[in-house]
Amino acid sequence: MIWEKKPILLLIMATGAILVGTIITMVLPFAWVNTEADRIETVTPYTALQQEGRDVYIRDGCNNCHSQTVRPLVAEVIRYGDYSKSGEFVYDRPFLWGSKRTGPDLARLGGKYPDEWHYKHMESPRAMVPKTNMPDYGWLSDNKLNPQKIKRKMDVLGFPYTNDEIKALEGKNEMDAIVAYMQKLGSDIPWREATATTIVGELKNPFKGDAAAITAGKTLYIDNCAACHAEDFSGDIGPELDGAGYDENDLFEIIYSGIPDGGMPPFSNMGYTKVWQMVNYLQEEK
Repeated sequence: MIWEKKPILLLIMATGAILVGTIITMVLPFAWVNTEADRIETVTPYTALQQEGRDVYIRDGCNNCHSQTVRPLVAEVIRYGDYSKSGEFVYDRPFLWGSKRTGPDLARLGGKYPDEWHYKHMESPRAMVPKTNMPDYGWLSDNKLNPQKIKRKMDVLGFPYTNDEIKALEGKNEMDAIVAYMQKLGSDIPWREATATTIVGELKNPFKGDAAAITAGKTLYIDNCAACHAEDFSGDIGPELDGAGYDENDLFEIIYSGIPDGGMPPFSNMGYTKVWQMVNYLQEEK
């Protein structure tokens, strides 16, 4: 081609093409994102304790296994909640979107479980999620926080804080900080209301008196519920259970849809069959 015989002109044109692509894909987005139009009013800066928890999260490589962005795909929204918006990350230094998910995405973790669940999970993950390969982080409780060091970091980031916030760090440890950070994730936007689970159709128990279903329900309960309610239903993080005290349809709806305000996540991902098996086990045993 004629351009190949004119190397200087070819170099100039190639450089121009690369610059145009760079401006469109890299420079302009910096001007477009994080503007006032992108900001979400309910998204607030991290508190001193939450910011320190974020630093511990980064230091210990949690972002190597957990992403913090929900892509706008049906499967992701069903599993994790509303897809991520740029305005959610205006206070992230740096952002932790990630792409590798050895563990689940954490963008919508805040408020899904009560604090006590997180403390037990961090101390011994298998106590809460039997099949996880996440290592133990109980030693974080031994590391006390340094309020003045955290204050200096907040100053560098330009994040607001109060003297009361800094004083409240006295006696706190890294476990307290990382739990506070995880409870912050996704909690500033009302995504749970937009993705509330609904049950379509008439509820009908397909396993009434089925011994095999009751046995399967017991296994499901131990794997998914005993960590919070205890194997003998006596309660721990969650309340004591009395399956016989509920109508079977009400019990199904509670398990299937969860109780977001009470810190109980939905178990709709288990499907109707497994939830009904658990309902029959709970009502049989109690």
